[in-house]
Amino acid sequence: MTLLAACSKSTSNSSSNSSSATATSSKSGSYQVTGQTNSSQYAGVIKNGKYLTSKARGVTANQNSNLMNLKSFETGLQDISKKQFSTTKYVFQEGQYLSSSTVENWLGRKSKSNPEGLNPASNGSTDPDKRNPIYLQSVEEQDYVQKSGSKLKISGVTIGLAMNSVDYYRKTTYGAQYQTNISDATLEKQGKAMAKEVLTRLRKKAALKNVPIVIAIYKQASNDSLIGGKFISYSVNNGNSISKWKALDIQNVVFPLKTGESAPNSNDADAFSNFKSEVESFFPNLSGVTAQAQYKDGSLQGMNVSITTQFYSETEIRSFTQFLADQAEKYLPSNVKIDITVSSTADGVQSFLSRSSSAKSFSTHVFGSY
Repeated sequence: MTLLAACSKSTSNSSSNSSSATATSSKSGSYQVTGQTNSSQYAGVIKNGKYLTSKARGVTANQNSNLMNLKSFETGLQDISKKQFSTTKYVFQEGQYLSSSTVENWLGRKSKSNPEGLNPASNGSTDPDKRNPIYLQSVEEQDYVQKSGSKLKISGVTIGLAMNSVDYYRKTTYGAQYQTNISDATLEKQGKAMAKEVLTRLRKKAALKNVPIVIAIYKQASNDSLIGGKFISYSVNNGNSISKWKALDIQNVVFPLKTGESAPNSNDADAFSNFKSEVESFFPNLSGVTAQAQYKDGSLQGMNVSITTQFYSETEIRSFTQFLADQAEKYLPSNVKIDITVSSTADGVQSFLSRSSSAKSFSTHVFGSY
């Protein structure tokens, strides 16, 4: 789950560990290492005065309408990387070893014209339960480098494989959309088989022959889901074959819960329900109050609260934001990161509140017309 970063200035309850960019140089040009806003985040790489972007950004097997998948895929992958590559010892670099054409070939179906395809060849069927679906939706590469004299040396790579839980397709161009549902067992089996091939291919690259390579499997949520997908397992590989897989117990939940649904901790659901009731009683002109929460090993990690308003007065928004800060501190779970976004369909984001896991009070920002 993506927890939005506060756009307002940090309060005294928030810690800051900023450092200035450090310049270095190499045969391929001038590099800079950005500072860190805090020790839990990676510094990035700037080359020749510009941020070094990914060579394969945005390449997917087909258009995915659930943007939450993309957000949780990227941020979740970096969280896994932090288990292996410390933010104090490694610098983050956008993927530089997989080009757009390479990733496009990998995401394609395997065929005579595309032997690199990781998705299975078509069996000719268009029946939802008989066709060979597209399992692999996207591939994300994250590089981790370290300073070596005047150079930045690649010291590790993390690869994310985003697997479809539902494959959407059309029998004819511009025709009706159909779908093939993919079971968790099949999704994980296919992902692990592809990971084995991906590791083999990466090891053929001279620069990646001996560095640790982390490969993680991500289960994409369906297009109509209100939340993004989740990582289900990962493997840290120092050799040429896949090491032991480590299972991840991650659950994404939307509050308020639907009838028949449950959360890992019922107290969290009750806390949000009380918060929602107080908020709706304060201002009647609200279109909705919802939250996305993520649990790891049954423990709440964070919560994104979204509130949609129907009023436009800046004074109302300021009063409402102040009220939200008080009620959130009173009712919502403590010791976890919580972001609250207030917006309207007409004006977009109107205010933003954020609290880190170590803070007691919320920092707030109201977006004015100036």
